[in-house]
Amino acid sequence: MTIAQPENGTKTLDVITIGRASVDLYGQQIGTRLEDIGSFAKSVGGCPTNIAVGTARLGLKSALITRVGNEQMGRFIREQLQREGVETSGIATDPDRLTALVLLSVEAEGVSPMIFYRTDCADMALSEDDIDEALVASSRAVVVTGTHFSRPNSEAAQKKAIRLAKAAGARVAFDIDYRPNLWGLAGHDAGFERYVASDIVSQKYKSVLPDCDLIVGTEEEVLIASGEADLLSALRTIRSLSPATIVLKRGPMGCIVYDGAVPENLEDGIVGKGFPIEVYNVLGAGDAFMSGWLRGWLKGEPHATSATWANACGAFAVSRLLCAPEYPSWIELNHFLEKGSPERALRKDPELNHVHWATNRRQQIPSLMALAIDHRSQLEDLAQGDAKVLARIPAFKALAVQAATRIAKGRPGFGMLLDDKYGRDALFAAGAEKDFWIARPIELPGSRPLQFEFSQDLGSRTIDWPVDHCIKVLCFYRPDDSADLKRTQIEKLRTAYDAARKIGRDLLIEIIAGKHGAVNDTTIAQALTEIYDAGIKPDWWKLEAQANAAAWDAIDRVIETRDPFCRGVVLLGLDAPLDVLEAGFAAARSSRTVKGFAVGRTIFGEAARAWLGGTMSDEEAVAEMAGRFGTLVDIWERLGKTEAA
Repeated sequence: MTIAQPENGTKTLDVITIGRASVDLYGQQIGTRLEDIGSFAKSVGGCPTNIAVGTARLGLKSALITRVGNEQMGRFIREQLQREGVETSGIATDPDRLTALVLLSVEAEGVSPMIFYRTDCADMALSEDDIDEALVASSRAVVVTGTHFSRPNSEAAQKKAIRLAKAAGARVAFDIDYRPNLWGLAGHDAGFERYVASDIVSQKYKSVLPDCDLIVGTEEEVLIASGEADLLSALRTIRSLSPATIVLKRGPMGCIVYDGAVPENLEDGIVGKGFPIEVYNVLGAGDAFMSGWLRGWLKGEPHATSATWANACGAFAVSRLLCAPEYPSWIELNHFLEKGSPERALRKDPELNHVHWATNRRQQIPSLMALAIDHRSQLEDLAQGDAKVLARIPAFKALAVQAATRIAKGRPGFGMLLDDKYGRDALFAAGAEKDFWIARPIELPGSRPLQFEFSQDLGSRTIDWPVDHCIKVLCFYRPDDSADLKRTQIEKLRTAYDAARKIGRDLLIEIIAGKHGAVNDTTIAQALTEIYDAGIKPDWWKLEAQANAAAWDAIDRVIETRDPFCRGVVLLGLDAPLDVLEAGFAAARSSRTVKGFAVGRTIFGEAARAWLGGTMSDEEAVAEMAGRFGTLVDIWERLGKTEAA
């Protein structure tokens, strides 16, 4: 592995973290024993891995040095870090060891039992050979972590990184990160144990302190790092060994920073106040804290500012369930610092939750061209009640996937709308395509007022959907509908929105107003305004083509004002012929929020009639649909180039 250095000698990374990389499995039932947990949520974990994510979200260029197993969990860690913007070239794949796992739960406030599955795990096999000189030299700082001083090989790896960092003019930060049972000092069931005195651990940590520019730890961690029994003596022992900035974490009381001599009264340090929030889960809070501190420290901010950012990031972590997934983005952190929150439990603040969701999405989708074949009633009409024809609909939808992927050719920005009723095989086929966007309908076809198909309980219906699948709901909505009808429609849309946010899925709301009356230049803009007024902020809108630029400008202004984080608008087709669609596409190209299209019957209509009628072969059907989809893609892309010119 070789990292090319810029000719001007500037650093390409802000921080490299070194050490643990695990998969955390968090119990989703709160207030119960780990023995009684029924389901788990998965996330990346381990102190340095969490810090790499946390700093990346705050705008730093971070990297991780560790090892993962050559299996699905190791690949999950690597892929998730890439999604977060973390440099992964320092992650080695260990062919002989498994990725570490941790099982965790929230039993009570401040009580979170955990079990570490780390016997001969991949990250603890880290060696000096895994520390690349060019990678370390490319960073302004390295963060070494406590657990990786517990074994000779990983200790040697971290000490090599320290030497290389200092030689390259980089700063060294030490997150004490003391876990007694990872040093063999507590039983397997004592993963939550925070302090067991040990001369061996203290001597290891004390050997690291002289090379550090920053030392961060809780009161218990400061004690173990110094080998002392009281806090003042511990801090002064550390100061005698190192001139580093010392940051003492104090949980809900914030932190104290010591630069220079440690005062007799410990409160005379630089006090970073905490935030008065509800403690929901303490795990991962220290890593979030470190992320916020590093953002300020590496950007040259005053210690008081760094402490504020650190404490705020820790507040986010303790108020939510998971570790890294709950850490704030830079936009989210500033939103909180500027506006605060009316909720002590930050996870209950809808505005803050929306900013968190929208600024930490799994992937960015700047444009989208989709083949929509989530139709049920239209294909059932073609079958005319013939059971044999109905039974063939799933196979036809699978052919549509072949057509769409033939045009997409593995490129991002393509996708499909597919349904649960007839699209099971098609969903499996589409799911095998990397970066392929998939949305699935939940509405009962044709319902007005809106009803959901199969079940009104969306949480139980959608919880087993893949995490990248988007919930799509079609609503026939007009601003001039009766108040009672609009109230019913809004409540159903709110149910869909709440379900999407609860289970962590994108939501696409499709609004069709033209089927039940005339549409003018303000109709759709007003409809969107009323939905936004209800507190509903979908990730996507799917809208009818508008007659002119004025109508699109009205829509743009509503979306940009009410939700600047909205992914955008895709155009629907309504079985329009190609020339009509092209005119609609041309008008939409003036829009700032339209990102593409999701068209159905214009693409598959003729093929469906012929194939279901037995007059067209599989390949002919695929070619027919691919040709029409490809034509729309060409039109959309050509219009985009024309506009850019």
